[in-house]
Amino acid sequence: MAIEINATTRKAQGTGASRRLRNTGRVPGVVYGSGGVNMIELDHNELYYKLRAEAFHASILSLNLDGRKESVQLRDFVMHPFRQQVQHIDFQRVDPKKKMHIKVPLHFLNADIAPGVKDGGGKVSHVMNDLDIVCLPADLPAFIEVDLAHLALGHSVHVSDLKLPKGVQAAAHGTHTAEAVVATVQVPRGALEAEAEEAAAAEAAAAASAAAAPAAGAAAPGVAAAAAPAAAPAAKKTK
Repeated sequence: MAIEINATTRKAQGTGASRRLRNTGRVPGVVYGSGGVNMIELDHNELYYKLRAEAFHASILSLNLDGRKESVQLRDFVMHPFRQQVQHIDFQRVDPKKKMHIKVPLHFLNADIAPGVKDGGGKVSHVMNDLDIVCLPADLPAFIEVDLAHLALGHSVHVSDLKLPKGVQAAAHGTHTAEAVVATVQVPRGALEAEAEEAAAAEAAAAASAAAAPAAGAAAPGVAAAAAPAAAPAAKKTK
């Protein structure tokens, strides 16, 4: 079921008009695409809480504009620099017969049983959290799963390793899209530093032990020489 969002046509335009609109709890926006451009306004609270939902960013939305519904996708929105306030929002109309370009979230599975984590003590690093895809509106997935069950220490999952739903393709960005890293398992930096410190301490201890051994060997003849004169007079008295 499509997520529905309500809007009305915005008559007043310009910076001052948009500022006054925001002061009344409304958000200025625009809808563009086939059919022309429409200036719209939306209820701030309704829009703000829907923007917090992951699905709102990667779904075909049903925009109820003045009682007429049309399919759109979220294209962009602007937040206030320090307030929890939506400043502006853009929607694009969706043509069911044309492929669309959109980002969908990645859901990572089985990280706790990945060999690199379970046996190697590594940590999963998410290089990507969403993926640019191209598909028809009817084929749009809510998310794409990334299975980490077989990920070993020092290895990575690439875009080419993902099992994309039927009718969905990764959007091409240059010639190396398929080799782009999605997630990897590496030993945490702190663990590497601790291991290096332990190795350095062990090496220093071995060096100190090796340096002490010749000194102990050199002292032994002197002790024997000091003991020999003391033994000689005792032998003469006995004779």
